[in-house]
Amino acid sequence: MTLMTKCLGAAAMLSLSAGAALTEPALIFDLGGKFDKSFNEAAYNGAKRWVEDTGGSFREIELQSEAQREQALRRFAEAGFNPVITMGFAMADPLSNVAPDYPDTKFTAVDVTWLDAPNIRQIGFAEHEGSYLVGMLAAMASESGTVGFVGGMDIPLIRHFGCGYAQGAMAVNPDIKIIANMTGTTPAAWNDPVKGSELTKAQISQGADVVYAAAGGTGVGVLQTAADEGILSIGVDSNQNHLHPGKVLTSMLKRVDVAVYDAMTAGENLETGVFTLGLAEDGVGYALDEHNAALISDEMKAEVDAAREAIIAGELNVVGYYENDSCPVIDF
Repeated sequence: MTLMTKCLGAAAMLSLSAGAALTEPALIFDLGGKFDKSFNEAAYNGAKRWVEDTGGSFREIELQSEAQREQALRRFAEAGFNPVITMGFAMADPLSNVAPDYPDTKFTAVDVTWLDAPNIRQIGFAEHEGSYLVGMLAAMASESGTVGFVGGMDIPLIRHFGCGYAQGAMAVNPDIKIIANMTGTTPAAWNDPVKGSELTKAQISQGADVVYAAAGGTGVGVLQTAADEGILSIGVDSNQNHLHPGKVLTSMLKRVDVAVYDAMTAGENLETGVFTLGLAEDGVGYALDEHNAALISDEMKAEVDAAREAIIAGELNVVGYYENDSCPVIDF
């Protein structure tokens, strides 16, 4: 069945009426757009799979500005969409303002876990666990003994990625050098592939031969430049191995697609509360497919899979940045 979605701009949002189907979900993409090949696109893929499996339809909006966050929430809730699914930590404040006004509407907040609201399903991910695994792979693949990390907006969430990555790399090579840079301090940092490219070139000049991008759409520039310059990159959120076959070592999968699919499937019966998806729940992991199989040896895979099982069993602890608002092995 044809994907029945409608992209709503600010003007179109105003035309929403209470006539919308009560059980039709809505999806609010974060800044950077639904085709960022990373975080937002993972959400879109989950929604698309739900449409294909059920024949249902949903409404969507790609935010163009911070001011649209609360407006989009209110318009969708007012029009009867349920659940309303939001992407990104920046939706936390708008949700805390809007959700109490619509107690019969269920909301899903991806990357938000700290709100006190009975009608919100809050979903967090153990990004540090998945990043630990790709950090191990980076250190095993590196020939220079230097690896890089390019983050998007400088927030605790992205430091959480970077901290896990550094711990994984150092578990393989305690002497490894890790270069970490953030793209910026505003939401524009999620969609700046030119800056991502510049940071990658700077890290290469310092010896990095594997660079991990946790930067949304900015990461496209990181992966492109790494491929052009003959080094390896690591993708994030979505499986980005196919973007540059044989050049992307792996991708740290963050199953945002599953979170969105499950929320749409539950509909008005959505279970609210706080949920964290880690390795044990297959909420994070690393991507292995035909595009990177030649880059990861059986020995590398065995070592990383052993670490994965140890983390799940509680035998190996990956320190999260959130624990003390700091990382024990690297300064950002």
